[in-house]
Amino acid sequence: MAIYSLKNTQIGICVDSHGAELRSLKKLDSGMEYMWNADPAYWGRTSPVLFPLVGCLNNGSFRYGGKAYPMAKHGFAKDMEFELLRQTEEELIFLLRSDEETRTVFPFEFEFEQGYRFDKENEKKLVVSWNVKNCGSQRMYFSIGGHPAFWCPIGGRGTRTDYKLMFDAKDKIVSSLVGENSLLTGGTKEFALRDGAMEITADLFDTDALILENDQAHTISLCDSSGKPYVTVCSDAPVLGIWSPAKKNAPFICIEPWYGICDSEGFAGELSERRYGNELAPSGEFYAEYTIMI
Repeated sequence: MAIYSLKNTQIGICVDSHGAELRSLKKLDSGMEYMWNADPAYWGRTSPVLFPLVGCLNNGSFRYGGKAYPMAKHGFAKDMEFELLRQTEEELIFLLRSDEETRTVFPFEFEFEQGYRFDKENEKKLVVSWNVKNCGSQRMYFSIGGHPAFWCPIGGRGTRTDYKLMFDAKDKIVSSLVGENSLLTGGTKEFALRDGAMEITADLFDTDALILENDQAHTISLCDSSGKPYVTVCSDAPVLGIWSPAKKNAPFICIEPWYGICDSEGFAGELSERRYGNELAPSGEFYAEYTIMI
């Protein structure tokens, strides 16, 4: 396990090779830290990589080729050691390869590159990238996503309920509901927006994450008590999760781009039938990215 650092003229980052997890994102002029500090009293992670699963599986396993494979919530990449593949002045690229351990729960040959690079046009923007390669002879099915957690409130300024979420949707968002088993119930809840903004109420996350399906939003900002955005996440992902631990008033909020989703209650299909899943032919590649701007 090692920590790798990178900076440009505006921001600096630190990434842990364990899970290839972004641990720090700071403005250099002020020293302000934007990433949650992984205090286990609330949640002991900062920005885990979700691969090859997003969310939970019904009965804790998926079916492929007539066999059941157990897998924990959000997959195994977050708990594995990545190799540093490349480091330049602008970029860090980490690599995870399939091995005997991964094949016991995910029967595919793959290479997964997790990348972090500074945007060339805006030095306050970080690009987080995923590149998945199918190295086997059979079709590969997987999900992938990000789970970055940002301070809210930031710098100890105010309380969480002084803050707002801002969306590139204007009138409303509709969240898919999950039950106590962290599976989709089939129900939804609508939230009204005022000029794209939503209050962060004390009970907003009491029933788990907000899950926005069907490309409802692609840009989400956290806004401070003055209404000014201080961190913005942009993504082309079809699903976005917004989460903070239920009933803990935790001082952070996660904004999560997902190419995948948790199972629905009672789902009994094959891995290839999971909603928002991704499919790669032999030798195929999948690339996606999202950005964090501060």
